[in-house]
Amino acid sequence: MISMYLPFVVVVFLVLFLSSAVKVLNEYERGVIFRLGRLIATKGPGLIILIPGVDKMVRMSLRTIVLDVPPQDIITRDNVSVKVNAVVYFRVLEPDKAIVEVENYGYATSQLSQTTLRSILGQAELDDLLAHRDKINSELKEILDKHTDPWGIKVANVEVKHVDLPQEMQRAMARQAEAERERRAKVINAEGEFQAAQKLGEAADIIDAHPAALQLRYLQTLAEIATENNSTTLFPIPIDILRGMVAKRE
Repeated sequence: MISMYLPFVVVVFLVLFLSSAVKVLNEYERGVIFRLGRLIATKGPGLIILIPGVDKMVRMSLRTIVLDVPPQDIITRDNVSVKVNAVVYFRVLEPDKAIVEVENYGYATSQLSQTTLRSILGQAELDDLLAHRDKINSELKEILDKHTDPWGIKVANVEVKHVDLPQEMQRAMARQAEAERERRAKVINAEGEFQAAQKLGEAADIIDAHPAALQLRYLQTLAEIATENNSTTLFPIPIDILRGMVAKRE
């Protein structure tokens, strides 16, 4: 009776043995192997052979992880209260360190990102936070990468995503922007008036030096008026005659 079920038991044993001894890792995965609790190697990708009951493998993904840093309440150096959130791009470069050196590298990186974000932005003024965001992103990346290096983590990029300003600050900035636009419009208008006055002065100098130029301009104006559809009839009178009449009256 036992011999009847023996082949079936052997097959089941082999299947269980192979399922626990043979592991297949994808191209983006690595396996951190522990033998009786001691780290022995990092293997993969491909086929991995383990000793059942003796070896233990922890899978690690080497793909880039996108970490969304929740909004943080920050008081800038010029005493403005804002809420800022960010996104961190990082990946595991050394799987053995990410397992041995820190309990949960994802949670640890998240907490480190939050504290670093509050620390760095608390030292910056609001104008720098809004206008020089690339510089702040670079500083955040450098600090995070330095602190996560012992964990085998590489921080690829940090981006400050959104800055939430108080309503009164938004209204103040809107008034400031409107005043700046009005100032620029007045400056441009004044520059235009100045240039027009310069051109008129140059034209007056030319007419004063060449009186015939005024006659030509007068005739050109008459030609332009004559092209319009109107009932007005114009009789050109030489300007010299008008000058003579004015001189006699004086």
